[in-house]
Amino acid sequence: MIGVIGGSGFYTFFGADARTIDLDTPFGQPSSPITVGEVAGHEVAFLPRHGRKHEFSPHTVPYQANMWALRALGVRRIFAPCAVGSLTPALGPGAMVVPDQLVDRTNGRGDTYFDSGGIHVGFADPYCPTLRAVAADLPNVVDGGTMVVVQGPRFSTRAESRWYAGQGFTLINMTGYPEAVLARELEMCYASIALVTDLDAGVETGGGVRAVDVFAEFERNIGGFKQLVHEAIAGVAPERTCTHCLAHEGVTLPFDLP
Repeated sequence: MIGVIGGSGFYTFFGADARTIDLDTPFGQPSSPITVGEVAGHEVAFLPRHGRKHEFSPHTVPYQANMWALRALGVRRIFAPCAVGSLTPALGPGAMVVPDQLVDRTNGRGDTYFDSGGIHVGFADPYCPTLRAVAADLPNVVDGGTMVVVQGPRFSTRAESRWYAGQGFTLINMTGYPEAVLARELEMCYASIALVTDLDAGVETGGGVRAVDVFAEFERNIGGFKQLVHEAIAGVAPERTCTHCLAHEGVTLPFDLP
């Protein structure tokens, strides 16, 4: 099964023929019941990251429950569409990017399932190369970029934005971590697909980022963004062949994965 975790403004993915599944996990309930339907011959599970009515802010999303629930349902490969700000004028609003690197600037979020046992996972390349290649090969998609994930829910100051840009980061987001590392701990392939909604505070002078403008830009692009995710799913092989995301080879875990 392929999973899709929808971000801000991405609350539905299927028509009326999809079925809804309620799940509980050792980490509580996920953001929403999971809807399951078919896309391009694949069974697909969709979970709105922030809840169906955007109940969860970036720092309160139940990331551990979300990823555990998808794994328990049978998901092994995940596309994670999200809204991002751009840290370079070269990527303006409406650009669609498949990042290849991530920088964590969050704090206090549950970002592991392994609080005992000395378990460590490789995370040098945080996104699945197989899924990345499928999405990045689609028309009008930018291949590569470093996404810095900040705590939120506030936007950056101009000084912070200029600092991130000065480090060579190209995208800024509030939800991409710990999602990616939790997927790796559960040995699920995971790739982010980012829609640029704004230029971040330090990139240009002006009024800075406003939530109302971010949501409006997302709404303008949601049709094409959903179509892109559908096309990415259609390009996924019937069987999973990736070994990059099998993080626990030769390791005895303190519990069985769901």
